Amino acid sequence: QVQLVESGGGLAQAGGSLRLSCAASGNIVSLKPMGWYHQAPGKQRELVATFTSGDSRDYADSVKGRFTISRDNAKNTVYLQMNSLKPEDTAVYYCNAKLPAYYSPNNYWGQGTQVTVSS
Repeated sequence: QVQLVESGGGLAQAGGSLRLSCAASGNIVSLKPMGWYHQAPGKQRELVATFTSGDSRDYADSVKGRFTISRDNAKNTVYLQMNSLKPEDTAVYYCNAKLPAYYSPNNYWGQGTQVTVSS
């Protein structure tokens, strides 16, 4: 089992910044690289940023150059620094963590945190 607790988010003006945090606990030794997703009203949940192998990172085209994913392994925490925010970034943001396929369940989500960007 893995528990993910998110913090941060809220209301920002266009051009502003916010930082999200996601603290993981439980079976963290087996965790695969973590990532962030968002879901806007009426839309599917989609990837925003994720660690891949090693320290490599992958970003959605819409956030490249504006968002940065980082982590503090000592705190088992992943961050999402969001700069130059746009109204279209408005969504609920979810932290995601996966365990290897032989675990069940093996896909975990944080509780979600609302990010609202006003124009």
